[in-house]
Amino acid sequence: MPVRIALLGSTGSIGTQTLDVISRFPGEFKIDLLTAGSNGELLARQAKKFLPGTVVISNKNQYRRLKEELSGTNINVLAGEEAMENAIAASDASLALAAVVGYSGLRSTIAALRAGKKIALANKETLVVAGEIIKRLASEYNCSIIPVDSEHSAIFQCLAGEEKKAVEKITLTASGGPFLKASIEKLNTAKPEDALRHPNWSMGDKVTIDSATMMNKGLEVIEAKWLFDLEPDQIKVIIHPQSIIHSFVHFVDGSVKAQLGIPDMRLPILYALGYPQRLPSDLPRLDFLKYPEFSFLEPDLKKFRNLALAYSALKTGGNMPCVLNAANEVAVRAFLTGRIGMMQMPDVVENALENIQYLSAPGLEALEQSDREAREKAGEFINKTENKK
Repeated sequence: MPVRIALLGSTGSIGTQTLDVISRFPGEFKIDLLTAGSNGELLARQAKKFLPGTVVISNKNQYRRLKEELSGTNINVLAGEEAMENAIAASDASLALAAVVGYSGLRSTIAALRAGKKIALANKETLVVAGEIIKRLASEYNCSIIPVDSEHSAIFQCLAGEEKKAVEKITLTASGGPFLKASIEKLNTAKPEDALRHPNWSMGDKVTIDSATMMNKGLEVIEAKWLFDLEPDQIKVIIHPQSIIHSFVHFVDGSVKAQLGIPDMRLPILYALGYPQRLPSDLPRLDFLKYPEFSFLEPDLKKFRNLALAYSALKTGGNMPCVLNAANEVAVRAFLTGRIGMMQMPDVVENALENIQYLSAPGLEALEQSDREAREKAGEFINKTENKK
């Protein structure tokens, strides 16, 4: 029997690549549920091809058109956040691949955990915002979490068969993005189109901008803490411009394991979907002769302040990673729309971290409140910044 899958966030970068992988294995996987935010046109095309039992569009304004597009099929069409959570709970899928970008993916992941589904996690913000809650739910409902991020997938693979006490630390690799060699002066005048030109990876706008500021790596540091039960000082970051070594695990005896592969998100997606098996694929292979040299650099925390802010939020704990994430989402949107410059994004985040009340052990409602307050504070700061121009 094929593995039945609920794909949460099917129209984004990870979602579309997941469907590409699934299309290569028609006997191995079956889509049971597709969800999307507002891209009803693409969701309709996906539904017609993969014929899930149910599709859900978050944006209720898209419902009527989506319903019309799928008339004549047996697909159940729903709309709204509550409908999405109910559909996840009712789905026959055993695996939910969480690919919704940003904070908005939290609720759907929680719904999947409460439904007892194995999680293939591509939404790093879920653990950044509510790591303690997610880990508790995974334990309570006996759900495993398989990371999809290339770096965390690499760590997960390197840890296979190893005891936790044998791990000394991990090192997450970063490409350095499009501004690795750029000066701070250059970054002060960088435009969104410059930041969106990632040298190695094909990703959505939000993740690509986060990569350019290294906030993406900061979020991955926080995610790694929860995925692998590590302390902040056990999680290191190193820049590896070739993006071939996806991360390292350092062991107490001095040994180091690394996982390598070409920069193609379909590889960690396939690993998560097939786990614990490795499915043979026709995806491109790594040719070492094309990469005769690997290089490594220490991150410049003056140029990439977001990485330093992420470490600070992790060490403080409580609701601070939630505040970090919320303020960053607002900052990225403001940068993409030309309201602030690239080097002002860390200012937005830092201001929120300094001005939102610290909560040491927040529940879900408190985190939602912190998220709202951080977004408001970030918006106020951006408005003041614009008025000064």
